[in-house]
Amino acid sequence: MPGVDFKRPSDNAGALVPAKKQKTMEIVASEPSVTRTSNLLAPIMLLQGHEGEIYSAKFSPDGSCLASGGFDQKIFFWNVYGECENFAVLSGHTGAIMELHFSTDSNFLFSCSTDKTIRLWDVETGACVRKFKGHTSFVNSCQPARRGPQLICSGSDDGTIRIWDQRKKDAINKFESTYQVTSVTFNDTSEQILSGGIDNDIKIWDLRKNDIAYKMQGHTDTVTSLRLSPDGSYVLSNSMDNTVRVWDVRPFAPEQRCLRIFQGNQHNFEKNLLRCCWSPSGDQVSAGSADRFVYVWDVPNRKILYKLPGHQGSVNETDFHPKEPILLSAGSDKRIFLGEIE
Repeated sequence: MPGVDFKRPSDNAGALVPAKKQKTMEIVASEPSVTRTSNLLAPIMLLQGHEGEIYSAKFSPDGSCLASGGFDQKIFFWNVYGECENFAVLSGHTGAIMELHFSTDSNFLFSCSTDKTIRLWDVETGACVRKFKGHTSFVNSCQPARRGPQLICSGSDDGTIRIWDQRKKDAINKFESTYQVTSVTFNDTSEQILSGGIDNDIKIWDLRKNDIAYKMQGHTDTVTSLRLSPDGSYVLSNSMDNTVRVWDVRPFAPEQRCLRIFQGNQHNFEKNLLRCCWSPSGDQVSAGSADRFVYVWDVPNRKILYKLPGHQGSVNETDFHPKEPILLSAGSDKRIFLGEIE
């Protein structure tokens, strides 16, 4: 990335390390006869370098790079195109990194960790701009607001959902959920927070009333992931009950808000927080699985479009490229795949 400063920040809050010694990609398949659908160097790219399980990986909104993090407490930045070089490594967290998200302008990265903190990183310099402290146990999930104020929400094993302002040190609001919270996301207007946890329910918290607006019930085991649809009308959930569901979160929606149930992906004894995602068009959804496959479903007819092999361990996160038919998957086998889809 042009302009990256490889000097260590003076406050030791985080470090951006040149990644020349890290392993880089392998071209898994490059048959010249294959009809290509993206600008990847090959139809499937393998990215290696992490020293532990990878729990989260996301494309940047501009599609030029991706970030990954996991058990080794490091955040890796990778180029999407060319040879998919690992061009930087960010250090600072002292626990496993559970979830990552870019800001909508691709300038910042948010991360949360079992070290009980949420961090805000400058993507250009690699500096840790801010460290948010307040949770008293593992932070499983974090999510920046799509629009409006510069807010971040987080969910923790301490049973709380906290709201942070990027410009302030301490949390500006807190909700008590009683049970461990495993996933959180803002709604489209940033006036509500959706949370899921080990009590199986999806709770919708109203920031103006400081209370639960309503609950969505249907999952019969821990909710491991929540992702808002591109248009903001629906939320996708993944659960240890081995279902992925689409819920209608529009105001004045019918009482029965569960619209779609997708099946196929598996959770197992590892109890990893398997994440899920939407395609940019909203007509496909994807989730990782403990059976080592990547699943992609067609939203209208609920059919499995792809069941992709390759990983040698649990697939913990998948993500669609924002501009091209490319699917990312990251797993407990310390590997990341980028693959073309039709």
